[in-house]
Amino acid sequence: MSKVILITGASRGFGKIWAEAFLKRGDRVVATGRNIEALQGLSDQFGDQVLPVQLDVNDRQACVEAVNRAKEHFGRIDVLINNAGYGLFGAVEETSEQEARSQMETNFFGVLWVTQAVLPIMRAQKAGHIIQVSSYLGLIAAPVLGIYNASKFAVEGLTETLALEVKAFGINVSLVEPNGYATDWSGESAFQAKPMEIYGPVKDAFQKAVSVPGFFGQPAATAEAIIKLVDAPHPPLRLLLGSFAYPSVRKVYEERLASFEEWKAVSEAAHGSN
Repeated sequence: MSKVILITGASRGFGKIWAEAFLKRGDRVVATGRNIEALQGLSDQFGDQVLPVQLDVNDRQACVEAVNRAKEHFGRIDVLINNAGYGLFGAVEETSEQEARSQMETNFFGVLWVTQAVLPIMRAQKAGHIIQVSSYLGLIAAPVLGIYNASKFAVEGLTETLALEVKAFGINVSLVEPNGYATDWSGESAFQAKPMEIYGPVKDAFQKAVSVPGFFGQPAATAEAIIKLVDAPHPPLRLLLGSFAYPSVRKVYEERLASFEEWKAVSEAAHGSN
């Protein structure tokens, strides 16, 4: 049976690739984007299978209206993929208040608004799957991406809590955590904070690290993984994407556990005596 899938940020990158993959296999897709003209190609190719919707996820009321329109048009929403977001590059000290707030508005609050809008529909259906596109940088940190890291850490905490709250309603929840991919996330879609010379060496080291051959995955290769996730009867809470994600996360988590163990006595003493 074909599914109705709502994808935010579907005009480019992962969102467009996944929308095309679902449409090609016969699913119906609600494709949202800030610029509806950028979604015209999907409509031209797939006709009535796709419903293009202009949406700025920073606008909470617009999120409610877009979700309700999707429900009215197709009769249900089986899957929500919260994909809209962008990267903000800059050291923490370099980042302006407006840049930080804008990053959180889109990457965190946008996810929250669309999620809240779809929950009543999925609860009424007693079924649904909410997929939040996070990042492996929602599990570990990288320099020069502090506010982006923070936004994805926030999405991780929100989503893990959500999964506990809605399981009884028949709603599955997943986090997709890609490593770096060759999309325009770090190019045209990215924002750069005003640089401070003192952070030049940190940025040079970061650039050297991501310049390793093969560091960036091929976006088209993720389509099969997303289809498997959507089709899984018991989907995982977390799905890492890319060959660099797992070893990077494992290394950091092993270091964290070792540090917790080293300071265990201090931690336990801080509880006090009963």
